Amino acid sequence: MTVSGNSSQKVKKVVLAYSGGLDTSVIIPWLRENYDCEVIAMVGDVGQGDDYKALCSKALKSGASEVFIEDLREEFITGYLWKALQAGAIYEGKYLLGTSLARPILAKRQVEVALKTGADALAHGCTGKGNDQVRFELAFKALAPHLKVIAPWREWSIVSREDALEYARKHKVPVPVTEKDLYSRDENLWHLSHEGGPLETVLGEPPEDAWKLTVSPLRAPNRETKVTIGFESGVPVSVDGKKLGPVQLMEKLNKIAGLNGVGRTDLVENRLVGMKSHGAYETPAGEVLHAAHHELDALCLDRETFHYKQGVALRYAELIYNGQWFTPLREALQSFVDTTQRNVAGEVTLGLYKGNVRVLDRRSPYSLYNPSIAAFTMGADYNQKDAEGFINLLGLPIKLAALTVQSAKKGAAKRKSGRKE
Repeated sequence: MTVSGNSSQKVKKVVLAYSGGLDTSVIIPWLRENYDCEVIAMVGDVGQGDDYKALCSKALKSGASEVFIEDLREEFITGYLWKALQAGAIYEGKYLLGTSLARPILAKRQVEVALKTGADALAHGCTGKGNDQVRFELAFKALAPHLKVIAPWREWSIVSREDALEYARKHKVPVPVTEKDLYSRDENLWHLSHEGGPLETVLGEPPEDAWKLTVSPLRAPNRETKVTIGFESGVPVSVDGKKLGPVQLMEKLNKIAGLNGVGRTDLVENRLVGMKSHGAYETPAGEVLHAAHHELDALCLDRETFHYKQGVALRYAELIYNGQWFTPLREALQSFVDTTQRNVAGEVTLGLYKGNVRVLDRRSPYSLYNPSIAAFTMGADYNQKDAEGFINLLGLPIKLAALTVQSAKKGAAKRKSGRKE
Protein backbone atom coordinates (compact mmCIF):
# COMPACT_ATOMS: atom_id res chain seq x y z
CA MET A 1 0.00 0.00 0.00
CA THR A 2 1.66 3.22 -1.11
CA VAL A 3 1.38 6.86 -0.16
CA SER A 4 0.28 9.33 -2.81
CA GLY A 5 0.30 13.09 -2.63
CA ASN A 6 2.60 13.07 0.41
CA SER A 7 4.80 16.11 0.95
CA SER A 8 8.56 15.71 1.25
CA GLN A 9 8.46 16.80 4.89
CA LYS A 10 9.95 14.10 7.09
CA VAL A 11 7.71 13.03 9.94
CA LYS A 12 9.27 11.70 13.11
CA LYS A 13 6.40 11.58 15.58
CA VAL A 14 2.64 11.61 14.98
CA VAL A 15 -0.19 12.00 17.47
CA LEU A 16 -3.23 10.08 16.27
CA ALA A 17 -6.79 10.71 17.45
CA TYR A 18 -7.46 7.11 18.42
CA SER A 19 -10.83 5.52 19.10
CA GLY A 20 -10.00 1.84 18.73
CA GLY A 21 -12.58 1.53 15.97
CA LEU A 22 -11.95 0.12 12.53
CA ASP A 23 -10.41 3.18 10.92
CA THR A 24 -7.99 4.25 13.64
CA SER A 25 -7.10 0.64 14.43
CA VAL A 26 -5.55 0.15 11.01
CA ILE A 27 -4.03 3.62 10.88
CA ILE A 28 -1.36 2.87 13.50
CA PRO A 29 0.38 0.12 11.49
CA TRP A 30 -0.28 2.05 8.27
CA LEU A 31 1.50 5.17 9.59
CA ARG A 32 4.46 3.13 10.75
CA GLU A 33 4.60 1.29 7.44
CA ASN A 34 4.30 4.33 5.17
CA TYR A 35 5.85 7.16 7.18
CA ASP A 36 8.40 5.20 9.22
CA CYS A 37 7.50 7.28 12.26
CA GLU A 38 6.65 6.96 15.93
CA VAL A 39 2.89 6.92 16.60
CA ILE A 40 1.34 8.23 19.80
CA ALA A 41 -2.33 7.38 20.33
CA MET A 42 -4.58 9.92 22.05
CA VAL A 43 -7.91 8.64 23.35
CA GLY A 44 -10.42 11.28 24.43
CA ASP A 45 -13.12 10.12 26.81
CA VAL A 46 -16.23 12.16 26.00
CA GLY A 47 -18.56 9.56 27.45
CA GLN A 48 -18.41 6.73 24.95
CA GLY A 49 -18.01 4.25 27.79
CA ASP A 50 -15.12 2.25 26.33
CA ASP A 51 -12.84 -0.12 28.19
CA TYR A 52 -9.89 2.26 28.23
CA LYS A 53 -7.45 -0.23 29.69
CA ALA A 54 -8.25 -2.56 26.79
CA LEU A 55 -7.97 0.31 24.31
CA CYS A 56 -4.55 1.22 25.65
CA SER A 57 -3.37 -2.38 25.36
CA LYS A 58 -4.75 -2.66 21.85
CA ALA A 59 -3.07 0.54 20.68
CA LEU A 60 0.28 -0.57 22.06
CA LYS A 61 -0.06 -4.00 20.44
CA SER A 62 -0.92 -2.30 17.15
CA GLY A 63 2.36 -0.41 17.25
CA ALA A 64 1.78 2.79 19.22
CA SER A 65 4.77 3.89 21.28
CA GLU A 66 2.63 5.65 23.88
CA VAL A 67 -1.07 6.09 24.70
CA PHE A 68 -2.73 9.07 26.35
CA ILE A 69 -6.17 8.44 27.90
CA GLU A 70 -7.80 11.82 28.50
CA ASP A 71 -10.98 12.22 30.58
CA LEU A 72 -12.73 15.09 28.80
CA ARG A 73 -16.31 14.44 29.93
CA GLU A 74 -16.92 17.41 32.20
CA GLU A 75 -15.04 19.85 29.99
CA PHE A 76 -16.99 18.54 27.00
CA ILE A 77 -20.28 19.28 28.73
CA THR A 78 -19.50 22.63 30.33
CA GLY A 79 -17.29 24.05 27.59
CA TYR A 80 -19.15 22.84 24.51
CA LEU A 81 -22.55 21.21 25.10
CA TRP A 82 -23.87 23.86 27.47
CA LYS A 83 -22.76 26.64 25.13
CA ALA A 84 -24.59 25.08 22.20
CA LEU A 85 -27.64 24.50 24.40
CA GLN A 86 -27.64 28.12 25.56
CA ALA A 87 -27.47 29.21 21.93
CA GLY A 88 -30.30 26.87 20.94
CA ALA A 89 -28.07 25.48 18.20
CA ILE A 90 -29.83 22.83 16.08
CA TYR A 91 -28.67 22.01 12.56
CA GLU A 92 -31.36 21.92 9.86
CA GLY A 93 -34.09 21.85 12.46
CA LYS A 94 -33.35 18.32 13.70
CA TYR A 95 -29.69 17.49 14.35
CA LEU A 96 -28.49 18.35 17.87
CA LEU A 97 -24.85 18.27 16.76
CA GLY A 98 -23.57 15.43 18.93
CA THR A 99 -20.62 14.42 16.77
CA SER A 100 -19.93 17.99 15.65
CA LEU A 101 -19.58 19.25 19.22
CA ALA A 102 -17.18 16.49 20.28
CA ARG A 103 -14.65 17.13 17.54
CA PRO A 104 -13.25 20.50 18.69
CA ILE A 105 -12.47 19.31 22.21
CA LEU A 106 -10.85 16.12 20.89
CA ALA A 107 -8.76 18.10 18.41
CA LYS A 108 -7.80 20.61 21.09
CA ARG A 109 -6.53 17.91 23.44
CA GLN A 110 -4.79 16.13 20.57
CA VAL A 111 -2.87 19.33 19.82
CA GLU A 112 -1.98 19.73 23.50
CA VAL A 113 -0.57 16.18 23.57
CA ALA A 114 1.40 16.86 20.38
CA LEU A 115 2.95 20.01 21.84
CA LYS A 116 3.69 18.22 25.11
CA THR A 117 5.46 15.28 23.44
CA GLY A 118 7.27 17.26 20.76
CA ALA A 119 5.37 15.65 17.88
CA ASP A 120 5.64 17.19 14.43
CA ALA A 121 2.41 15.83 12.96
CA LEU A 122 -1.23 15.09 13.71
CA ALA A 123 -3.37 12.33 12.21
CA HIS A 124 -7.04 11.41 12.19
CA GLY A 125 -9.19 8.58 10.84
CA CYS A 126 -11.84 10.68 9.10
CA THR A 127 -12.83 9.73 5.58
CA GLY A 128 -12.49 12.08 2.63
CA LYS A 129 -16.27 12.14 2.18
CA GLY A 130 -17.29 13.21 5.67
CA ASN A 131 -17.53 16.36 7.75
CA ASP A 132 -15.16 15.26 10.51
CA GLN A 133 -12.02 15.74 8.44
CA VAL A 134 -12.95 19.42 8.16
CA ARG A 135 -13.73 19.74 11.86
CA PHE A 136 -10.44 18.22 12.99
CA GLU A 137 -8.28 20.05 10.50
CA LEU A 138 -9.83 23.49 10.98
CA ALA A 139 -9.19 23.08 14.69
CA PHE A 140 -5.59 22.06 13.95
CA LYS A 141 -5.13 25.16 11.79
CA ALA A 142 -6.47 27.39 14.54
CA LEU A 143 -4.49 25.83 17.40
CA ALA A 144 -1.27 24.49 15.83
CA PRO A 145 -0.87 25.71 12.23
CA HIS A 146 2.79 24.65 12.17
CA LEU A 147 2.06 20.92 12.59
CA LYS A 148 1.71 18.65 9.58
CA VAL A 149 -1.64 16.90 9.16
CA ILE A 150 -1.91 13.33 7.88
CA ALA A 151 -5.29 12.08 6.68
CA PRO A 152 -4.79 8.42 5.65
CA TRP A 153 -8.22 8.12 4.02
CA ARG A 154 -7.11 10.72 1.48
CA GLU A 155 -3.84 8.92 0.80
CA TRP A 156 -4.17 5.17 0.98
CA SER A 157 -5.75 2.73 -1.47
CA ILE A 158 -8.43 1.60 0.98
CA VAL A 159 -11.78 2.69 -0.46
CA SER A 160 -14.33 0.91 1.74
CA ARG A 161 -14.88 -0.46 5.21
CA GLU A 162 -14.53 -3.95 3.75
CA ASP A 163 -11.03 -3.02 2.50
CA ALA A 164 -10.16 -1.72 5.95
CA LEU A 165 -11.32 -4.97 7.53
CA GLU A 166 -9.11 -6.93 5.15
CA TYR A 167 -6.12 -4.71 5.97
CA ALA A 168 -6.77 -5.27 9.69
CA ARG A 169 -6.81 -9.04 9.19
CA LYS A 170 -3.52 -9.01 7.31
CA HIS A 171 -1.87 -6.96 10.02
CA LYS A 172 -3.46 -8.96 12.84
CA VAL A 173 -5.29 -5.92 14.25
CA PRO A 174 -8.49 -6.91 16.13
CA VAL A 175 -11.43 -4.63 15.36
CA PRO A 176 -15.00 -4.53 16.75
CA VAL A 177 -16.65 -4.19 13.33
CA THR A 178 -17.42 -7.15 11.06
CA GLU A 179 -19.18 -7.56 7.74
CA LYS A 180 -22.35 -8.49 9.67
CA ASP A 181 -22.38 -5.15 11.53
CA LEU A 182 -21.15 -2.39 9.27
CA TYR A 183 -22.80 0.52 11.07
CA SER A 184 -20.40 3.34 11.74
CA ARG A 185 -21.22 4.59 15.22
CA ASP A 186 -20.04 7.58 17.18
CA GLU A 187 -20.99 7.86 20.85
CA ASN A 188 -20.53 10.44 23.56
CA LEU A 189 -22.49 11.77 26.54
CA TRP A 190 -24.71 13.82 24.25
CA HIS A 191 -25.61 11.32 21.55
CA LEU A 192 -25.05 8.11 19.62
CA SER A 193 -25.00 8.29 15.83
CA HIS A 194 -25.48 5.46 13.36
CA GLU A 195 -24.38 5.65 9.72
CA GLY A 196 -23.54 3.22 6.95
CA GLY A 197 -24.93 -0.28 6.47
CA PRO A 198 -28.64 -0.38 5.58
CA LEU A 199 -28.92 3.38 6.19
CA GLU A 200 -26.93 4.06 3.02
CA THR A 201 -29.42 2.35 0.74
CA VAL A 202 -32.77 2.64 2.55
CA LEU A 203 -34.27 6.04 3.31
CA GLY A 204 -37.20 4.63 5.24
CA GLU A 205 -37.36 4.00 8.95
CA PRO A 206 -34.03 2.77 10.33
CA PRO A 207 -33.96 -0.89 11.40
CA GLU A 208 -34.81 -1.35 15.06
CA ASP A 209 -31.44 -3.00 15.70
CA ALA A 210 -29.71 0.27 14.83
CA TRP A 211 -30.96 1.98 17.98
CA LYS A 212 -29.04 1.46 21.22
CA LEU A 213 -29.80 4.23 23.74
CA THR A 214 -33.56 4.46 23.35
CA VAL A 215 -36.37 1.94 23.49
CA SER A 216 -38.92 1.91 20.70
CA PRO A 217 -41.74 4.38 21.41
CA LEU A 218 -44.08 1.45 20.74
CA ARG A 219 -42.56 -0.43 23.68
CA ALA A 220 -42.11 2.55 25.98
CA PRO A 221 -44.12 2.73 29.23
CA ASN A 222 -47.85 3.36 28.92
CA ARG A 223 -47.63 6.00 31.63
CA GLU A 224 -46.19 9.51 31.24
CA THR A 225 -42.97 10.27 33.08
CA LYS A 226 -42.66 13.76 34.56
CA VAL A 227 -39.26 15.39 34.96
CA THR A 228 -38.37 18.86 36.23
CA ILE A 229 -35.14 20.50 35.09
CA GLY A 230 -33.63 23.49 36.87
CA PHE A 231 -31.47 26.10 35.09
CA GLU A 232 -29.10 28.87 36.16
CA SER A 233 -27.93 31.34 33.50
CA GLY A 234 -29.21 29.00 30.82
CA VAL A 235 -27.25 26.03 32.19
CA PRO A 236 -28.95 22.87 33.55
CA VAL A 237 -28.12 22.34 37.22
CA SER A 238 -30.78 20.06 38.69
CA VAL A 239 -33.23 17.25 37.97
CA ASP A 240 -36.40 16.97 40.04
CA GLY A 241 -35.05 19.46 42.54
CA LYS A 242 -31.75 17.66 43.13
CA LYS A 243 -28.53 19.45 42.22
CA LEU A 244 -26.29 17.32 40.02
CA GLY A 245 -22.87 17.65 38.46
CA PRO A 246 -22.72 17.92 34.65
CA VAL A 247 -21.87 14.28 34.01
CA GLN A 248 -24.40 12.93 36.52
CA LEU A 249 -27.13 15.18 35.14
CA MET A 250 -26.48 14.07 31.58
CA GLU A 251 -26.40 10.38 32.47
CA LYS A 252 -29.62 10.64 34.49
CA LEU A 253 -31.55 12.43 31.74
CA ASN A 254 -30.23 10.06 29.09
CA LYS A 255 -31.61 7.16 31.09
CA ILE A 256 -35.00 8.75 31.84
CA ALA A 257 -35.57 9.97 28.29
CA GLY A 258 -34.22 6.81 26.66
CA LEU A 259 -36.59 4.59 28.62
CA ASN A 260 -39.48 6.69 27.28
CA GLY A 261 -38.39 6.41 23.66
CA VAL A 262 -37.38 10.08 23.53
CA GLY A 263 -34.43 11.29 21.48
CA ARG A 264 -34.58 9.43 18.15
CA THR A 265 -33.90 11.36 14.96
CA ASP A 266 -33.94 9.94 11.45
CA LEU A 267 -32.23 12.56 9.32
CA VAL A 268 -31.22 13.22 5.74
CA GLU A 269 -28.74 16.06 6.16
CA ASN A 270 -26.68 18.31 3.94
CA ARG A 271 -23.03 17.62 4.59
CA LEU A 272 -20.51 20.42 4.39
CA VAL A 273 -18.66 18.62 1.60
CA GLY A 274 -21.68 18.91 -0.68
CA MET A 275 -23.56 15.61 -0.51
CA LYS A 276 -26.61 14.47 1.38
CA SER A 277 -26.28 11.68 3.93
CA HIS A 278 -28.73 9.53 5.84
CA GLY A 279 -28.15 8.86 9.51
CA ALA A 280 -29.93 7.84 12.68
CA TYR A 281 -29.17 9.85 15.81
CA GLU A 282 -30.06 9.24 19.45
CA THR A 283 -29.92 12.27 21.74
CA PRO A 284 -32.22 11.49 24.70
CA ALA A 285 -31.00 14.06 27.22
CA GLY A 286 -30.33 16.58 24.47
CA GLU A 287 -33.90 16.57 23.20
CA VAL A 288 -35.28 17.04 26.70
CA LEU A 289 -32.82 19.81 27.57
CA HIS A 290 -33.44 21.74 24.36
CA ALA A 291 -37.20 21.57 24.93
CA ALA A 292 -36.84 22.83 28.50
CA HIS A 293 -34.31 25.54 27.67
CA HIS A 294 -36.46 26.89 24.83
CA GLU A 295 -39.33 27.38 27.26
CA LEU A 296 -37.19 29.41 29.66
CA ASP A 297 -35.81 31.50 26.80
CA ALA A 298 -39.37 32.24 25.69
CA LEU A 299 -40.34 33.15 29.25
CA CYS A 300 -37.34 35.29 30.21
CA LEU A 301 -36.24 37.08 27.03
CA ASP A 302 -37.94 40.12 25.57
CA ARG A 303 -39.42 39.76 22.09
CA GLU A 304 -36.66 41.51 20.12
CA THR A 305 -33.86 39.57 21.84
CA PHE A 306 -35.70 36.27 21.57
CA HIS A 307 -36.39 36.71 17.86
CA TYR A 308 -32.85 37.88 17.08
CA LYS A 309 -31.43 34.97 19.05
CA GLN A 310 -33.33 32.53 16.82
CA GLY A 311 -31.31 33.79 13.85
CA VAL A 312 -28.09 33.58 15.86
CA ALA A 313 -28.94 29.98 16.76
CA LEU A 314 -29.07 29.00 13.09
CA ARG A 315 -25.70 30.58 12.34
CA TYR A 316 -24.17 29.16 15.52
CA ALA A 317 -25.33 25.67 14.55
CA GLU A 318 -23.82 26.04 11.08
CA LEU A 319 -20.48 27.10 12.56
CA ILE A 320 -20.44 24.04 14.83
CA TYR A 321 -21.46 21.71 12.01
CA ASN A 322 -18.85 23.20 9.67
CA GLY A 323 -16.02 22.78 12.18
CA GLN A 324 -15.61 26.50 12.86
CA TRP A 325 -15.65 26.37 16.64
CA PHE A 326 -12.27 28.05 17.07
CA THR A 327 -13.13 31.14 15.05
CA PRO A 328 -13.64 34.80 15.92
CA LEU A 329 -17.24 34.68 14.70
CA ARG A 330 -18.20 31.75 16.95
CA GLU A 331 -16.59 33.47 19.91
CA ALA A 332 -18.36 36.74 19.10
CA LEU A 333 -21.72 34.99 18.84
CA GLN A 334 -20.96 33.30 22.16
CA SER A 335 -20.61 36.71 23.78
CA PHE A 336 -24.07 37.61 22.53
CA VAL A 337 -25.49 34.31 23.78
CA ASP A 338 -23.84 34.72 27.19
CA THR A 339 -25.48 38.13 27.58
CA THR A 340 -28.91 36.76 26.72
CA GLN A 341 -28.57 33.98 29.30
CA ARG A 342 -27.92 36.12 32.37
CA ASN A 343 -31.53 35.93 33.53
CA VAL A 344 -32.53 32.61 31.97
CA ALA A 345 -33.13 30.75 35.21
CA GLY A 346 -35.90 28.70 36.73
CA GLU A 347 -37.53 25.31 36.32
CA VAL A 348 -39.37 23.57 33.52
CA THR A 349 -41.46 20.44 34.01
CA LEU A 350 -41.85 18.13 31.03
CA GLY A 351 -43.93 15.06 30.35
CA LEU A 352 -42.23 12.21 28.48
CA TYR A 353 -44.48 9.71 26.78
CA LYS A 354 -43.71 7.23 24.00
CA GLY A 355 -41.18 9.37 22.19
CA ASN A 356 -42.96 12.68 22.78
CA VAL A 357 -42.05 15.62 24.99
CA ARG A 358 -44.65 18.09 26.21
CA VAL A 359 -44.38 21.07 28.52
CA LEU A 360 -46.31 20.76 31.78
CA ASP A 361 -45.07 23.82 33.65
CA ARG A 362 -42.46 26.56 33.57
CA ARG A 363 -41.50 29.12 36.21
CA SER A 364 -38.77 31.70 36.63
CA PRO A 365 -38.02 34.62 38.97
CA TYR A 366 -37.13 36.53 35.78
CA SER A 367 -40.33 35.68 33.93
CA LEU A 368 -41.58 38.50 31.73
CA TYR A 369 -45.06 37.01 31.64
CA ASN A 370 -47.34 39.40 33.53
CA PRO A 371 -50.91 38.17 34.12
CA SER A 372 -52.20 41.68 34.79
CA ILE A 373 -51.18 42.65 31.27
CA ALA A 374 -51.70 39.38 29.40
CA ALA A 375 -55.08 38.41 30.89
CA PHE A 376 -58.34 39.12 29.06
CA THR A 377 -59.53 40.91 32.16
CA MET A 378 -57.98 44.34 31.69
CA GLY A 379 -55.86 45.66 34.53
CA ALA A 380 -54.42 49.07 35.32
CA ASP A 381 -51.07 48.19 33.70
CA TYR A 382 -52.47 48.19 30.18
CA ASN A 383 -54.47 51.03 28.61
CA GLN A 384 -56.34 49.81 25.54
CA LYS A 385 -56.48 53.33 24.15
CA ASP A 386 -52.70 53.26 23.67
CA ALA A 387 -53.17 50.66 20.95
CA GLU A 388 -54.76 53.19 18.60
CA GLY A 389 -51.69 55.40 18.32
CA PHE A 390 -49.41 52.36 18.09
CA ILE A 391 -51.45 50.89 15.24
CA ASN A 392 -51.54 54.23 13.42
CA LEU A 393 -47.77 54.60 13.56
CA LEU A 394 -47.09 50.98 12.70
CA GLY A 395 -49.57 51.12 9.84
CA LEU A 396 -48.46 54.49 8.43
CA PRO A 397 -46.18 53.04 5.69
CA ILE A 398 -48.87 50.49 4.77
CA LYS A 399 -51.54 53.22 4.58
CA LEU A 400 -49.37 55.57 2.51
CA ALA A 401 -48.47 52.79 0.06
CA ALA A 402 -52.13 51.83 -0.36
CA LEU A 403 -53.21 55.45 -0.89
CA THR A 404 -50.46 55.94 -3.47
CA VAL A 405 -51.55 52.87 -5.42
CA GLN A 406 -55.18 53.96 -5.28
CA SER A 407 -54.29 57.45 -6.50
CA ALA A 408 -52.17 56.07 -9.34
CA LYS A 409 -54.96 53.74 -10.45
CA LYS A 410 -57.49 56.59 -10.43
CA GLY A 411 -55.14 58.77 -12.45
CA ALA A 412 -54.53 56.01 -14.98
CA ALA A 413 -58.28 55.36 -15.30
CA LYS A 414 -58.95 59.07 -15.79
CA ARG A 415 -56.29 59.37 -18.48
CA LYS A 416 -57.60 56.25 -20.22
CA SER A 417 -61.16 57.64 -20.12
CA GLY A 418 -59.96 60.96 -21.59
CA ARG A 419 -58.26 59.20 -24.48
CA LYS A 420 -61.46 57.35 -25.35
CA GLU A 421 -63.43 60.58 -25.45
